[in-house]
Amino acid sequence: MRRLLMIYLILIGLVVMAVSYFLMATPWGFPPDTVAHSNPRVQFAPVLFIVGIVVSFLGVLVYELLPARRTD
Repeated sequence: MRRLLMIYLILIGLVVMAVSYFLMATPWGFPPDTVAHSNPRVQFAPVLFIVGIVVSFLGVLVYELLPARRTD
């Protein structure tokens, strides 16, 4: 159970990071050296990227803190 929960949290964190970076923060177009291409398209995209990192680390924390199954 704890391994499955850890995998889900890590995958959710990775998806949030990928979506916030590639779809919300990265401006596409040329020339890449203009000021319009240095700002993210969505203003809170960096916050969502950080949330994705935190969720990924929470997956590892959940794995460590939840007790393992007892095999008697």
